[in-house]
Amino acid sequence: MTVSYALLGLLNEADRHGYDLKQSYDRRFGATRPLRFGQVYRTLAQLERDGLIAVAGVEPGAGPERKRYSITTDGVTDLERWLSEPEDPQPQLQTVLFTKVVVALLSGRSADVFLEEQRQRHLAVMRDLTRQRREASLRDGMLIDYQLFHIEADLRWIEHAAGRLDTLAEEIKL
Repeated sequence: MTVSYALLGLLNEADRHGYDLKQSYDRRFGATRPLRFGQVYRTLAQLERDGLIAVAGVEPGAGPERKRYSITTDGVTDLERWLSEPEDPQPQLQTVLFTKVVVALLSGRSADVFLEEQRQRHLAVMRDLTRQRREASLRDGMLIDYQLFHIEADLRWIEHAAGRLDTLAEEIKL
């Protein structure tokens, strides 16, 4: 869903071809996860079907003809609605980390060992992101900060869980 609105936002800025949209998206949002061309064109087809964008022109290219897309009035209205609505927090109630801890405890394996290895992995990723952060642009730095803050939250949970493994083990075996 976010990709659709990012593309609408880019079209709100200026009419664009699919290739231009992908390049602009990747430059602004996709530093760590660029879009695939197939996803761009699928999303454009859905937005056009829903009346949020329209083909503003078709131009010859080196290969197939290139469609230039523009945002419609309905697209602008939908984009403004989306931008005005705050997002609900997305707590991960059944994360992989939690599942691995429970499965380790249920199977008689050491959840302590898993949590320590996971802590070390998180710290290694934090070190790498912190190194990248020093050389990043403001935009990329803010994305890296977002990732770092989530890793910090995971680390707090890992420490919290490690201190409660005995009690959790008793509770899940009931």
